[in-house]
Amino acid sequence: MIEPVTTIKKGLNIDAIRSQFPILNREVKGKPLVYFDNAATSQKPQCVIDALVNYYTHYNANVHRGIHTLAEEATLAMEKSRDAAQEFINSESREQVIFTKGTTEGINLVAETWGRQNIGAGDEIIVSNIEHHSNIVPWQILIEEKGATLKVIPVNEKGELVIDEYRKLLNPRTRLVAVNHASNALGTINPVKEIIDAAHKAGALVLIDGAQSTVHLDIDVQGMDCDFFAFSSHKMYGPTGVGVLYGKKELLEAMPPFQGGGEMIKEVTFEKTTYNDLPYKYEAGTPNIADIIAFKAAIDFVNGIGKRNIKQYEDELLQYGTGQLKEIPGVRIVGEAKEKVSVISFIVDKLHPQDLGILLDNYGIAVRTGHHCAQPLMDCYRIPGTVRASFAVYNTKEEIDELVVGLKKAIKMLS
Repeated sequence: MIEPVTTIKKGLNIDAIRSQFPILNREVKGKPLVYFDNAATSQKPQCVIDALVNYYTHYNANVHRGIHTLAEEATLAMEKSRDAAQEFINSESREQVIFTKGTTEGINLVAETWGRQNIGAGDEIIVSNIEHHSNIVPWQILIEEKGATLKVIPVNEKGELVIDEYRKLLNPRTRLVAVNHASNALGTINPVKEIIDAAHKAGALVLIDGAQSTVHLDIDVQGMDCDFFAFSSHKMYGPTGVGVLYGKKELLEAMPPFQGGGEMIKEVTFEKTTYNDLPYKYEAGTPNIADIIAFKAAIDFVNGIGKRNIKQYEDELLQYGTGQLKEIPGVRIVGEAKEKVSVISFIVDKLHPQDLGILLDNYGIAVRTGHHCAQPLMDCYRIPGTVRASFAVYNTKEEIDELVVGLKKAIKMLS
């Protein structure tokens, strides 16, 4: 287990934290792995891996439908994950925690159910210029079907939303505002409470994409007063293929089902089907049981370190990394918002991000290159993409130094 942190002043035992991640011991192309692609997916601690193995080894069974011991044990373990997720985001009730495949499916669920039920011709949906494609495309599909309109909150040169312009977009035709809590491409933390309050005054609902914020920031969906909140396990040290959609209860109860099948029903006849209660109404079929169970281990891992401790340490990495990269001639940081999660996107004069990424990989350094599923944002900056280094609690300043050395070598080779 990681060593407990009693006060923030004592700091974190990063060596103890790193020891929980087996993959950090491997080499890539003969070099020690430096993993800076955490905004895409974070690595998994041994406790998460053990939870997966333990399920398949000792109580592999389907959930909710069996009365034998293994089924009851699996059901209990899965529902403990729901309770942990409820507490993690401060949901009013566990019934509002719907398990999905991830943030993308959560957003699509809202678009396909609430959206198709409530959006009509002439209605408007607002997104921002720094959205991931998963918070753009589902709404485009919906508005094309319904004859509605998509409005876009502009972004300034620093990567911050222009809130005054957002307020001008709100009007009686606005039905939904869908924005991210933190940008995957730039790291910008958006003022979601201000965005939500303004939308509600205009009579609109708000969906928050929490994919990039949930591991870094304290999440309180009640205090935020969002109508929907979606996030993924795999970006917060948990397994892939698991996510959560939170929704206000009255909205979830009024929405139609997302998929039909087992578990989401109470009674089926050829004449009529009655649907199950929340949250099972939206969880048709056999769920991703093993990964949902292991998700709790990831939540416990984050809680064991403490969000406040994680944020403070990652802020140190962010400040250090930003300062070091700015010292390299030709490097330009893209997105310098005042409030950021631990993401640095940058470009190098006259060099393509993909070429830099390939050379850095030769030094064992994993970064993300490209448009980061945010093509409209890259078009706004008139660049093909960026190199993105994103930090987690197991990263170190020494690894950032390795990035700097590798980047200088790559620039020299390509220049």
